[in-house]
Amino acid sequence: MVLVNGKAVQTLSVHDRGLLYGDGLFETLAVRGGRPLQWPRHLARLKRGCARLGIEAPDAEGLLEETLRVAAGARRAVVKIIVTRGAGARGYRPGAGPATRIVTVHPPPGHPPAYRRDGVAVRWCATRLGLNPALAGLKHLNRLEQVLARAEWDDPDIAEGLMQDPDGNVIEGTMTNLFAALGGELVTPDLSRCGVAGVMRERVLECAAALAVPCRIRVLAPAELETAREIFLCNSLIG
Repeated sequence: MVLVNGKAVQTLSVHDRGLLYGDGLFETLAVRGGRPLQWPRHLARLKRGCARLGIEAPDAEGLLEETLRVAAGARRAVVKIIVTRGAGARGYRPGAGPATRIVTVHPPPGHPPAYRRDGVAVRWCATRLGLNPALAGLKHLNRLEQVLARAEWDDPDIAEGLMQDPDGNVIEGTMTNLFAALGGELVTPDLSRCGVAGVMRERVLECAAALAVPCRIRVLAPAELETAREIFLCNSLIG
């Protein structure tokens, strides 16, 4: 099912700024038993992104109703929410029109049981993430860096690619956040200049604090991963 502004249609204006300029945000949610997981966190991040971009945030109750509607009856599924600035005239200058809201449902991704049992193989991506503190942390619609990075390999045995900033610092995976066990503490990269601040990353940080596990957000060099006792990747779908 596809809902566009609450209606079951599959058409979108060719003048929508999300299509023309990537002017918008998105959230990807795991669904279990017809209910979205981590809903308050996803909603809060979406609202923060809308505030930073100056896009009118969708009504929270209405958005939840639409999410439940597309996920109804699904034992396991994925819901994607897209909010764009809406349709407007040509040119980059933002207009004052109403935002566009798109909610879709998809089958869950299939991950081999061996991933959790044995771990996953990863690679370094040649594509670097550009620096833009104004957009850092946001899950905005401009994902060309991740698209180019993911196009670098076609080996099914490699589960993820790790990305760096222009200075060579570790930032994230193409679709995941990263934690490393180093020197008796958990370390996750600083995302103040680029990268996506994931909902599950936020959850891990909160759990670590609640369990008194030392955890730091800092600049992380690639060489440090070679000495890590453990490295794990996370996102809203894989946990």
